[in-house]
Amino acid sequence: MLTDLSGPELLAYRSAQTVPADFDDFWAGTLAEAAGHDIDVRLSEVATGLTTITTYDVTFRGYAGQDVRAWLRVPAGRTGPLPTVVQYVGYGGGRGHTLENLLWASAGFAHLHMDTRGQGASWSTGDTADPAPAGPQVPGVMTRGILDPASYYYRRLYTDAVRAVDAARSLPQVDPARIAVLGGSQGGGLALAVAGLRTDLAAAVAFVPFLCDFPRATRITDSYPYREIADYLKIHRGSVAQVHRTLAYFDGVNLARRAGAPALFSVALMDPTCPPSTVYAAFQAYAGPREIVVWEYNGHEGGAVLDEARALDFLRAHLTGSALSGAV
Repeated sequence: MLTDLSGPELLAYRSAQTVPADFDDFWAGTLAEAAGHDIDVRLSEVATGLTTITTYDVTFRGYAGQDVRAWLRVPAGRTGPLPTVVQYVGYGGGRGHTLENLLWASAGFAHLHMDTRGQGASWSTGDTADPAPAGPQVPGVMTRGILDPASYYYRRLYTDAVRAVDAARSLPQVDPARIAVLGGSQGGGLALAVAGLRTDLAAAVAFVPFLCDFPRATRITDSYPYREIADYLKIHRGSVAQVHRTLAYFDGVNLARRAGAPALFSVALMDPTCPPSTVYAAFQAYAGPREIVVWEYNGHEGGAVLDEARALDFLRAHLTGSALSGAV
């Protein structure tokens, strides 16, 4: 069933999220600290048995100079520089197996698929640890370090995501002027965050993005992962204001307000995981050119392969100057 506002109400909806006074200073300082560590990209080719795609195991320095893993896939025989897709993963997942996620390299892009620190055990595998101290938390990562923006889990993960673009830019296979970020759910939220924290992207794609409009999301859905925050506040009753202050630094709405790259969103009107009003909140706040694909009868799967088909057309247009007619 429809899980949120009506169509006209969604178009009119604007988030009540506020921007902390030191928001820009917080992120400038965080990223400056990360930039103090050499990106130190290490690649080794992986034997996959594929003849059309060459795959590399990649390690680079993310938050606090800590190692982050990724796969780099490129069309076999192509040395670059290529238009590039940097992809982020949904909640609970990691970079997965070498034989998964072959679309972008098959379409002619270099494809850097970033692992997700401390996740990668729910529905796909990961190899990156989250070596950070944390206080009491609800199982999952949504409340890890949530009482302080400086210690919150997503400070580390957003920084990794920004640094993944730096890692891509350093590679000879990559054209640094033609890099897009992409993801779905948590990965879509990361794509929006990176679009708000960088000025050198050619495009951004966010399928049914998570991590948007926390003041509303945490109150209108019982679905996880947002429910982790509600579960935490059920016990830590006196921490509501403190928790929401932290979340404001990581809200896709506030980051979208700073983004300039052309962006493609998707939203599903029967999605209980990322309620459509929260997606529209980020979409309406997005400062750059934007478009949105609406899936009226879908849940959190959104458009699935049709989202990817639409994104393929969008990315070809913005990264190569050509597009396929009728990709969806």
